[in-house]
Amino acid sequence: MKSKKFLGSIYLIIASVIWGAMFVVVKVIVDEVRPIQLVWLEYLISLVFLIGYSALKREKWHINWRDLRLIFWIGLIGNTISLVAQEAGTGLANAQTASVITSTIPAFMIIFGWLILKESLDKVKVFSVIMAMLGVVLIVGLKMSGSNVVMGILLLLLTSVTWALMSVLIKKVRTYSSLQITIMSTIVAVVCLTPFILSDMKSLTSINFLDPKVFLSLLYVGAVSTSVAYVMWNKGLKVISASSSGLFYLIQPIVGSFLGWLMLGEQISFGFLIGSIMILASVWVSVKFDGSSPEEARLASAGNNI
Repeated sequence: MKSKKFLGSIYLIIASVIWGAMFVVVKVIVDEVRPIQLVWLEYLISLVFLIGYSALKREKWHINWRDLRLIFWIGLIGNTISLVAQEAGTGLANAQTASVITSTIPAFMIIFGWLILKESLDKVKVFSVIMAMLGVVLIVGLKMSGSNVVMGILLLLLTSVTWALMSVLIKKVRTYSSLQITIMSTIVAVVCLTPFILSDMKSLTSINFLDPKVFLSLLYVGAVSTSVAYVMWNKGLKVISASSSGLFYLIQPIVGSFLGWLMLGEQISFGFLIGSIMILASVWVSVKFDGSSPEEARLASAGNNI
């Protein structure tokens, strides 16, 4: 089980690093592609790679109505509502506020893991989450400014709740691989977002897809940030408990802040170093003392079949 937890941790770290780098990519392309169009294109591109990979693996598909209902809610709650709320909330507030508010995701994952999966709720997990959240505040600051900031904060809290709920629901899917879950939940998101795209086709047709900056950025957010990262995240969730896996999400601001400094000339403070150490320490403590039950271990092993 220790080797599986180590591998699961690696999957979650890879996903978080990829998503952290995506902040830089989005900053580069945000003036060229509007957020909703960017998300929709990201999902379409990712489906090409995901379905192609599934075909190469010759995965066996089947119908399990219980799991399909769960995957529908995963796609609606996590891939659609959470992402749209994050984009809208960040626009009304600012990126720093978004980073701070979404650092509550691990706390919500602990709550949902306790309520839905009956995972144990102990002092170590609570302490780890508090330490990680303080680390995020040290990295990005605490500047709650921006137009309509209250509405922005409410939308960002909705992002945290829905992402945490999605991550917990993924652990209840028993008969589909991580890759299949990602494909089907992405299809749900594309279907849900398409009406918004059709209502504003001008924004889509005005994009210069031949611009190397646009093309390469879309390739990254679609092929890497969605295809690879979502599969890694879903796969890691099969092994690491919900209350511990949420902390890996907070590696994103470390990567995003570092790459922003390295590639975009953004400033970072001494708090970046201290905050990063606190987040990484909280992840290590939580996984080290993660007391998953034998039944959870058995189910994790059974679901780890990508």
